[in-house]
Amino acid sequence: MKKVILLSMVTLAMISCNKETQAVEKVKTAYIDTSKLLEENNEAKDIEEKYKVKSEEMGRELRAEASRFQNEAASFQQNAMAKGQAWAQAKGAELQKREQELGMKQQAMLQTLQQESGKEMDSLVKRIKDYVKDYGKKNGYDYIYGTGDAATVLYAKEAYDITTTISKELNDKYKGSEKKEEAPKEEAKK
Repeated sequence: MKKVILLSMVTLAMISCNKETQAVEKVKTAYIDTSKLLEENNEAKDIEEKYKVKSEEMGRELRAEASRFQNEAASFQQNAMAKGQAWAQAKGAELQKREQELGMKQQAMLQTLQQESGKEMDSLVKRIKDYVKDYGKKNGYDYIYGTGDAATVLYAKEAYDITTTISKELNDKYKGSEKKEEAPKEEAKK
């Protein structure tokens, strides 16, 4: 009798373990290297390039102002002795004020560029997250993890890495939206 009870308990344990193993095997997971995904994303590259160009344009204007200021400062030093102490003090205060204004203008320019590019990148990241969510639903994934700078996965088999697939699809989708935007421009030219 004891053997029958023991045998039935072992059988139940094996059956329940088998069910747990089957349940685990049915879970479909993957991961995406989020850093790599953004590095390879064409839209992210375009945003980066756009703000690089914008920064260079704004920087040119600021450098021209700074150059004029430096010329005035050099001229001030040459004329200070000849024009007297009262003139030197007044002109020195004016130059100091302009130097502060240039610094504030540079700081404001950098802040504006950071805010604008930050908004666009945040919007891109949100669209990527939405895309990954839809991709997961469409392809029957139970979990898609993110790795990279803010790692939420410490280890995963490379077979579960779908970064390249997602990156390619996002870039193809972005190319498609670029063509749609270019078509109205070309029609307007005609």
